[in-house]
Amino acid sequence: MTAPLLDIRDLGKTFTMHLQGGLVIPVVSGVSLTVAAGECVVLGGPSGAGKSSILKMIYGNYRADSGAIAVVAGDETVDVASAAPRRVLALRRTTIGYVSQFLRVIPRVPALAVVAEAATAFGIDRDEAERRARDLLTLLNVPERLWSLPPATFSGGEQQRVNIARGFIADHPILLLDEPTASLDARNRAAVVELIETKKRAGTAIVGIFHDDDVRERVASRIVDVTRFAAAAA
Repeated sequence: MTAPLLDIRDLGKTFTMHLQGGLVIPVVSGVSLTVAAGECVVLGGPSGAGKSSILKMIYGNYRADSGAIAVVAGDETVDVASAAPRRVLALRRTTIGYVSQFLRVIPRVPALAVVAEAATAFGIDRDEAERRARDLLTLLNVPERLWSLPPATFSGGEQQRVNIARGFIADHPILLLDEPTASLDARNRAAVVELIETKKRAGTAIVGIFHDDDVRERVASRIVDVTRFAAAAA
C-alpha cells in the first residue's frame, strides 16, 4: 500500500485569551487522519467544531500545541507541527496549496496576472502559466472582459472564482480547500467539482471543508466527523 502524502497524528490545539486573564479555549484534541494520493478527505461537523483550525495547522498558519503533521515533500517527510517557519514557507511553494474563503492579492494587479503568478511561483513557465490561467478563468465563468481588471473591483462571487483559479493552477501534491464553493451558484459549484475531480485523478491529496451538502457528497472519498476530536475545557 502506498504511504499517505499527509499523516496527522494526535494533533491538538487551544487558544489562550491573554486579554481575558489567560483564559484557555479548547479547539481540538487527538486529531488523527491520513490522506493518500487521489483522495479527497472532507472534514465534517458543525460551525465551530475546529475544521478550519485543522486546515490552518496543516498549512502552518496556526501552530499545533501537540501532535505531528507529516507531509511527504519529494524525497523527505516534514513535520509541519515542528518545522521552522522557513521550511513551512518552502512547503507552501512546492507541496501544499491552499484555497481560503477570501482573496488576498496586491491591489491593481489584473486578474489574469493574479492567477498566473501562482503558477510561475510554483516553477511553471510564464506562457504555460498564462494558458492555464485563461483556461481556469474560462471554466469558472469569469468574463474575459474582466481579466485585465484588478479583482478588487469584482463582486464577491467573481473574486472567489479568481481565488479558486489561483489555488488550482499549480500542481501541489497536497491541496487544502476551505469552503471554496460557499458563495457560488450551482453552475460554478459544478465547475469546482470538476476541478476537484481532475485533481483527484492526477493524484492530488485533498483535504476540504464544504458548506454545500451536494458538493460534499460528490467529491468526498470519505468524511471525517471533527466533533469526535472535540477538546475538553481546560
